[in-house]
Amino acid sequence: MELTQLSIREAHNLLTTKKISSVELTQAMLDRIHEVDKKVKSYVTVTDDLALEQAKQADERIAKGENVTPLTGIPFSMKDCISTRGVRTTCSSKILENYVPQYNATVTNKLAEAGAVLLGKTNMDEFGMGSSCENSAFFNTHNPWDLERVPGGSSGGSAAAMSASLATFTIGEDTGGSVRMPAGFCNVTGIKPTYGRVSRYGLIALVSSFDSIGPMTRDAYDCATVLEHIAGHDPHDSTTYQLPVPNYTKDINKPVKGMKLGIPKEYFVAGMEAGVESALQEAIRQFEKLGMEIHEVSLPHTKYALPVYYLLLFAEASANLARMDGTRFGLSVSENAKDVIDIYLQTRREGFGEEVKRRIMLGAYALSAGYYDAYYLKAQKVRTLLRRDFETALASCDLLLAPTCPTTAFKLGEKTSDPLEMYLSDIYVVATNPAGVPALALPCGFSKDMPVGMQLIGKHLDESTLFQVAHAYQQVTDWHKQLPPI
Repeated sequence: MELTQLSIREAHNLLTTKKISSVELTQAMLDRIHEVDKKVKSYVTVTDDLALEQAKQADERIAKGENVTPLTGIPFSMKDCISTRGVRTTCSSKILENYVPQYNATVTNKLAEAGAVLLGKTNMDEFGMGSSCENSAFFNTHNPWDLERVPGGSSGGSAAAMSASLATFTIGEDTGGSVRMPAGFCNVTGIKPTYGRVSRYGLIALVSSFDSIGPMTRDAYDCATVLEHIAGHDPHDSTTYQLPVPNYTKDINKPVKGMKLGIPKEYFVAGMEAGVESALQEAIRQFEKLGMEIHEVSLPHTKYALPVYYLLLFAEASANLARMDGTRFGLSVSENAKDVIDIYLQTRREGFGEEVKRRIMLGAYALSAGYYDAYYLKAQKVRTLLRRDFETALASCDLLLAPTCPTTAFKLGEKTSDPLEMYLSDIYVVATNPAGVPALALPCGFSKDMPVGMQLIGKHLDESTLFQVAHAYQQVTDWHKQLPPI
């Protein structure tokens, strides 16, 4: 029995029957991190002492039978843009390289209350700006299926850690596919919940109106288990829904026969890698075998999704990052500075990477007095049209199916010289964020020995249907059980 390859359910059963301890499980995971992550480079910070202390406390909870949850004693990692009190939180940026928060994010607190064990913080594209995890200020993360390829971004470290069995589950964050794209590239399951389903308090914001924290796991059942524990209303975040959190695992085994699956015609067009399209078509046939009805639907404003997404991202990111000025927290470069403006300029010049600088400048331009109406305001209006597209399509279907990316994981360095080509990698995942709808990525095959992912897109607050359908698919396929050779 390989402890590092256990699912949450498997680990929970072994822990509660006293066949293993959380300390044993956590130590096995830490040993593997120190052995394997030299190649993968998924972790920015590994919290050995904290993890073992939390594991010891979890074992005491289990021994007493008090407040034991499905996550008690389960080791996990967290994307390095989510605040952890006393643990460095860098956003993979030089400007926050030594920043240690004085408070926990709500998600961090919820997982601690559940008894989960924090292994460390995972690498990402700087401030979430990227699709490949090559924009980290520290190092590139490698795809465990091929170390010469990217893991996807921006939650690439979380996906790679999950794929390489360096955590039993991981927490990522999705602004425009940042959970789903790397999940597809690394052969893991991950969800972007409905906007407002999970609190953003303590998340270092990229785009406040898009950002969604979500888990990455081995399968849909585990994903549902984690979301149950991190979702819910938070008085610290006014955008969270004041609604009870469903028991997502309760109805996950219900049959899917008779449900309607929509296939957006705009997502299945020329340019998709042949192996990716073949895997997706086979997945659609599998859903038909499960008794689902397949319907073609249209999302007519899809062609505007990418420019709308990036315009709004640039604008909100430039505003959110204004706080990184060298005078309040994080890096401060004041050598030979003439005044506070000089400190501000030197700090941002040295602290931000090239991609972050590019997006700040474009965002400031879009928000400037002469161009606000032409760019930002117009993008907000088209955002409404994108949301209505999903509402119309989902009025006639229970959920939609789409690719996560037109290709499998590309080579490291292949797209770094052309930002536009890199942005186009996000073409299938960005539209759901402006629309606020939930989307779940899961493995559906391989193309040239690299994983292929698909995403299921649902109605607002209907994550239950996504889990139900994904679970049904994973009961009759074993793509999600395949592990990389590393």
